[in-house]
Amino acid sequence: MGKIIIEEMEFYAFHGHYQEEQIVGNRFLVDLEMEADLSEPARTDNLDDAVNYQQAYQIIQNEMRRTKSYLLENIGKRILDALFTEMKGIQKATIRIRKLNPPMGGPIKSVGIKMSRKQQVP
Repeated sequence: MGKIIIEEMEFYAFHGHYQEEQIVGNRFLVDLEMEADLSEPARTDNLDDAVNYQQAYQIIQNEMRRTKSYLLENIGKRILDALFTEMKGIQKATIRIRKLNPPMGGPIKSVGIKMSRKQQVP
């Protein structure tokens, strides 16, 4: 078992509760941690045996650019759903999404959520 970590993927997107956020947009940072069995790709040095980081990035990029969401929680759920639907080998995934400089009436560096999901065993 091991962890694959992708940190501070930056996206400009149009998510938010307020109409202005959905028009003007904002910067978001996304971190992803995936737990998987890394022994086979470590042994073979073959991408076909590994959880593909590029595929994970593309899934997150698609979800960040797709449908506008009012809440970070909704974006997190959509990303986790897509990761487990489109990728193989992930046993657990944790996503952290931060909105930079949110319009909350004062100086705030970011607000964010962190969500995790384990692979469902049939």
